[in-house]
Amino acid sequence: MFKVFLKDNTSFECESGDTIVNAAMKNGVFLDHSCLSGRCSSCKFKVIKGDSIASENEISLSEDDVNKNYILTCVRKPLSDIYLDAEDLSSFGLKKPKTLPSKVASFEKLTDLILKVKLRLPPTQNFEFIEGQYVDIIKGSIKRSYSIASSSSSDNLEFLIKNYEGGFMSQYWFNDLAINDLLRIEGPKGTFFLRNNHDKDTLVFVGTGTGIAPIKSIIESENFDEKTKHIKNIFIFWGMGYSEEIFWKPNNSRVKFVPVLSRETDRKLYVQNVIFDYHFNLESTVVYACGSDIMISELKSKFLNSGLNEKDFFSDSFVQSN
Repeated sequence: MFKVFLKDNTSFECESGDTIVNAAMKNGVFLDHSCLSGRCSSCKFKVIKGDSIASENEISLSEDDVNKNYILTCVRKPLSDIYLDAEDLSSFGLKKPKTLPSKVASFEKLTDLILKVKLRLPPTQNFEFIEGQYVDIIKGSIKRSYSIASSSSSDNLEFLIKNYEGGFMSQYWFNDLAINDLLRIEGPKGTFFLRNNHDKDTLVFVGTGTGIAPIKSIIESENFDEKTKHIKNIFIFWGMGYSEEIFWKPNNSRVKFVPVLSRETDRKLYVQNVIFDYHFNLESTVVYACGSDIMISELKSKFLNSGLNEKDFFSDSFVQSN
């Protein structure tokens, strides 16, 4: 058993066979994380002191990151006590994940490849989450992660589900799904939610495909306007292929909505390129990006190279499973 120490004087115990992020959650401590597989860099923190070993390849770490002693805490297991340049996010009201039964309340085909599914939970169960978080949905032995697309005040949990060719769970969603099917959910998970950026005046959301789901949840939350009352400019950039695939628009006059359609012109338009035509003042901008790990990696690199502070870039990377 080892101890992990954070810069805010929080500490917790971590067994040698457990990852740092999982051990934190078991102890009611929450570190930034998303994919939990080493594919994104949401859980990247600098090690001040101590040793650990990676259980999976940390593919999103650059050579410079490694040289500066950064690790991905979702796949790192301790070999000694560890001191991290990280903070506990418990003050935001995060809850420990739990497993609950759910039933399919409704489903609707939004595009050729995207389905909207609503799940209802038992009325006796109190499931609390912060808009932007995700859950694992479990069908038999198959478990897949999906961002919640509805607000915490909604009666049911809403999900936007993409059909992946050859996907085991896609086979169920798009061929076998039926009303009242019994599923399990495990969550809430993830730390992709609106932070207290009171020193910023521009808020930029970027999504591709079903990556719009957590952004939709955040925008539709009851306290969104109160949380962002100091923000002068709010943008949503949503990358899709064709205009007929834009199945949602924000019902908020404060939000500038920019669909980016990659297949309707000879010139391929992608959000990670189009967004820089807007020339944001990066000293006063905070960015929230959700979607493919390729988009997020390119977008983050471009923003940081343009002068955005890394602490002002939050992301939730969608990693495809078989």
